[in-house]
Amino acid sequence: MGKPVTYSEPVKQSGIPPIAIIGALFFIFGFVTWLNSVLIPYLKIACELNNFESYLVTFAFYISYLVMAIPSAWVLKITGFKKGMALGLGVMALGALVFIPAAMIRMYELFLLGLFVQGTGLALLQTASNPYITILGPPESAAKRISIMGICNKVAGAIAPIALGAVALKDADALQIRIQTMTLIEKAAELDMLAGRVILPYIIIMVVLVILGVLVSKSSLPEIDTDTEDEVVAAANTDKTSIVQFPHLLLGVLTIVFYVGVEVIAGDTIISYGASQGIALSTATYFTTMTLVGMIVGYLIGIVCIPKYFSQETAMKVFAIMGVAFTLGAIFTEGYVSVMFIALLGLANSLVWPAIWPLALSGLGRFTKIGSSLLVMGIAGGAILPLIYGHLADTWNPREAYWIAVPCYLFIWFYGVKGYNVGKKVKTHL
Repeated sequence: MGKPVTYSEPVKQSGIPPIAIIGALFFIFGFVTWLNSVLIPYLKIACELNNFESYLVTFAFYISYLVMAIPSAWVLKITGFKKGMALGLGVMALGALVFIPAAMIRMYELFLLGLFVQGTGLALLQTASNPYITILGPPESAAKRISIMGICNKVAGAIAPIALGAVALKDADALQIRIQTMTLIEKAAELDMLAGRVILPYIIIMVVLVILGVLVSKSSLPEIDTDTEDEVVAAANTDKTSIVQFPHLLLGVLTIVFYVGVEVIAGDTIISYGASQGIALSTATYFTTMTLVGMIVGYLIGIVCIPKYFSQETAMKVFAIMGVAFTLGAIFTEGYVSVMFIALLGLANSLVWPAIWPLALSGLGRFTKIGSSLLVMGIAGGAILPLIYGHLADTWNPREAYWIAVPCYLFIWFYGVKGYNVGKKVKTHL
């Protein structure tokens, strides 16, 4: 392995460009992550769950980020970025393997374990890949590069629910009607057959993840030395002894908690929400894809416009206000119109993630790895907020439960206005 590239110098490309390799990893993130939107209504039927119980799917998956983000930083310190990414893919493959016995015995708790293990692998991958893509060029255009990664991620996410939904939710509407008139034995047999539908897809996912892990480990991806600071950053950080001395980062972590929460709510609840509005599951299966297409449109806007026409923090402010407007639109309408507003939240969410990372990691220098780990921990918002949504959906109704998103978008707006500069000695405008 050659000399590590420092955090402050651009990565030199040889062989397959590093950005292409990271793009492939972001494709995998998206495919595996957005399968959850189908697993929620699928497991709700197969394991006979209520709304709150079905959203434990997102809880099990995203809570792993909270548990594993700091250990991931320790692992990366030992393995380096490239080997750490390969290891993360291997852990994800193990999580896919757990789905096979879970489906065979139709045990919800085992499904949740598989999701937790997959999330653990993703925590390791996210901890490595997000700061990596941030430094592949000038910091002021980092949101543009992350937007490109976002397109890779969301294209995969748009494909995933359609692919799994065609298998797992095939004739699900007719099945729900049939099982109401079945005996307990007949019903159990029918649901066992339904559970078995995911075995082949997850075998394929497991094999693909193993192959990709081997390819990444043998790739030309260079190492990055994030412990070396340039002179300006080092001078600014001379009195820093702990990550908690960077309040703009801590506020960024909280912003990610709220952002991932609303992103997951928009993408993973929309199929079940459509069904609650009287729309057939065979049609609702496509709704998550609509949400992700909205995100892709937003990423394209970011690629073209950042930083040429507007800054990263401006994008965050404007798109957060859009999030408030679309949420209110969903709450105060019904049927397909309401579902359309939820899908439009994909557009509102699109440029928030690309803007948070460079703003929050700005000026961290030798604290970058631990800062990245804390930001990855914030992804646990995808575990907590959808679960609250599920409880509100059971207590109120699925439409009014979307009120949970409004304060989240307002906090995101605050971070774009002021939060990203709190505590900095020199104010930055990226």
